[in-house]
Amino acid sequence: RLFDLDPDLLPLFQYNCKQFASPQECLSAPEFLDHIRKVMLVIDAAVSHLENLSCLEEYLCNLGKKHQAVGVKVESFSTVGESLLYMLEKCLGTAFSPDVREAWSKLYSAVAKAMRRGWDTLPEGD
Repeated sequence: RLFDLDPDLLPLFQYNCKQFASPQECLSAPEFLDHIRKVMLVIDAAVSHLENLSCLEEYLCNLGKKHQAVGVKVESFSTVGESLLYMLEKCLGTAFSPDVREAWSKLYSAVAKAMRRGWDTLPEGD
C-alpha cells in the first residue's frame, strides 16, 4: 500500500546500493522485510508504553534524525500512517471499528510527532 500511495518512496529503499526496479522487487527483498520488522518493533514498543510514551521520546527523536539523514521527508510519515491503518483494517475486518481506528491513529500520530522532532534538532557540535 505504501508504494501505491507514494511511488516516490521506492528510491529511499536501497540496500547495498541496489536500486529496485519495482515495488514488488523491493517488497520481496530480505532487507526490506527486515526493515518492516523494525518498524513493527517500534509500533510494539509504543503499544507497550502506551501509558508513558514520553519514555520513548529520545529514541524516536533519534530515529527521526536517522530517517532525515537518508532522505525521508516529514510528509512521508502521513503516508506510512495511512498504510498502517489500511493494513490494520484489512487484517482486523469488522473489528476495526471507528474507535479502534481513532486509537491507532492517535498512537501513530504520537510516534510520528516524536520522530519529527528529529528534524527540529541539530546534531551536537553544529
